[in-house]
Amino acid sequence: MRAAAVITDMVADFIRLDGPLPVGEEGLKIIPRLQELIKVCRAAGIPIIFSNDALMPNDFLFQSRMKPHGIRGTAGVQVIEELQPQDSDLVMEKRRLSAFFKTDLDITLREWNVDTIILGGVATEVCILSSAYDGISHGFKVIVLEDCCASRFRKTHDHIMAVLKKSPLYPLLQVMTLPKFIDLHKEETTQGE
Repeated sequence: MRAAAVITDMVADFIRLDGPLPVGEEGLKIIPRLQELIKVCRAAGIPIIFSNDALMPNDFLFQSRMKPHGIRGTAGVQVIEELQPQDSDLVMEKRRLSAFFKTDLDITLREWNVDTIILGGVATEVCILSSAYDGISHGFKVIVLEDCCASRFRKTHDHIMAVLKKSPLYPLLQVMTLPKFIDLHKEETTQGE
């Protein structure tokens, strides 16, 4: 497996409780696990991509229930301090839900010879779900880290995880915990030696 971690929308507008579209406490809970994921990825040389909303002030999406958020060029689209990107990380702006839609994520992953994406971030029912299915559609295996993703409502998150776990796309699409992914990565590293 040649993996890359795609961390979606861990930006101020979603994570800070006073932001325009906060995920709330559920979003705060995943920060320590995402920090651990980032640490493991950096140690293993696994690329890290932060995929963030960067919308226009009059964006089409704001015609929905969605409040204006993630406006391009504002502090609200910055990755939260707790997950501060390093120079080796890629910070990628997106205008829509999926990390793949009209971005250069696909070609970037192919240039890096990546075959598997590991997904974490917010919101499970929107950007994580969209990115997972688009990853499969672009020919990548997808691992969704259920304890590294969050929705505003825990019940919504749990429901989406149950749907993904029952997907006929297994094993191309897998749901697992961060500890299971770490163990899997260690096994592959040991076998490769």
